[in-house]
Amino acid sequence: MRLDKFLCDSGYGTRSQVKQLIKAGRVLVNKSPCKQADLKIDNLKDVITVDGNACSYSEFVYYMFHKPAGCVCAVKDNVNKTVMEYLNKEDLRRDLFPVGRLDKDTEGLLLLTNNGALSHRLLSPKKHVAKTYYVKIKEEISAAALDLLETGVDIGDEKKTLPAAVRIAGPKELFLTISEGRYHQIKRMLFAVGNEVVYLKRISMGSLCLDENLKPGEYRALTGEEIKKLC
Repeated sequence: MRLDKFLCDSGYGTRSQVKQLIKAGRVLVNKSPCKQADLKIDNLKDVITVDGNACSYSEFVYYMFHKPAGCVCAVKDNVNKTVMEYLNKEDLRRDLFPVGRLDKDTEGLLLLTNNGALSHRLLSPKKHVAKTYYVKIKEEISAAALDLLETGVDIGDEKKTLPAAVRIAGPKELFLTISEGRYHQIKRMLFAVGNEVVYLKRISMGSLCLDENLKPGEYRALTGEEIKKLC
């Protein structure tokens, strides 16, 4: 691997920024100054330091993010704040991206990674990965509406939604588990049964559950056990 790519992937900035670090003599390879950005290194054996601090490298990274309302699930956006802007500089890699999308006003669990194969598996319609949401609704859910949600709802697409699992959490609250990812699906499902979503929060995706200790806007790296179950 090229030294400049290693540093980019380790969170030290863009390719041009890390080249400036190298040019300034701030980067050591095996304790020796190096000013060759294209130097080929062994990321498993060579010791790379920047300003005396050892660089750690991992091919894939995984972060659990508690998305707050008001930001968008994008790497860049010219109008709205993106989920990526909540990451610390040292954790922000150029190849990092959010897995799937939550609406701007929706809160909850979002996975950030650079593992494209995992993202594909989690989002593939053929895999039917379960996603659970906590939903506050405008009116109490009727028995007829509940039955429709659990058997499949016509939301205006070519096919009805797949059966959802519903658990009542309160007079106007429920937990709704779906195994699809259609556009605005939860909101459209509730609208189709004569109701309206007033608050929406994703609490799980596959085996991954939102850490209750994470406040909106906070994130943490996945544990080894979480990665093992997810992958």
